[in-house]
Amino acid sequence: GASNKAYGAAVIDDHTPTPDHAKFSWAKLGVTVTVFVALWGLAMLALGGQQTLTDMGSFFSKAAFLTIGGAYAVLPYVYQGGVEHYGWLTGAQMMDGLALGETTPGPLIMIVTWVGYLGGVTKQVFANPLAAGFAGAAVATFFTFLPSFLFLLAGGPLVESTRGDLKFT
Repeated sequence: GASNKAYGAAVIDDHTPTPDHAKFSWAKLGVTVTVFVALWGLAMLALGGQQTLTDMGSFFSKAAFLTIGGAYAVLPYVYQGGVEHYGWLTGAQMMDGLALGETTPGPLIMIVTWVGYLGGVTKQVFANPLAAGFAGAAVATFFTFLPSFLFLLAGGPLVESTRGDLKFT
């Protein structure tokens, strides 16, 4: 039913001007992309030549670009890479991870953390299995989400700059 309540003006609405930090410029886009590429490169160097972790960083960076289609688009790719190509886990372990992902709240893409954990343990990236698992999980999660932040921080102002442009509406 109708309400007699009145609310004040919204803090941010369609008529609020874009703040300076969120305005698009090619220079800011270039700096943002450069920073993220440098961050990716430094993170790969920080893996210290540990081949399994380097493979994970590279693989999960590629997988992150498939997440645009959602978790169901990328998980077959993760299965193929994690189970068939790299041997980080078995098919049954991947199915356990998928079942766990389906029964818990949160994004399904977090299955990559499971894959990374088991990959670190299976490939014995450290002598201590717990440390190896945490290292694999951290690498898988970091490199999966890094491109998402790039898209948000670099692409957000670009998308916002199209507001009110009838060509994009």
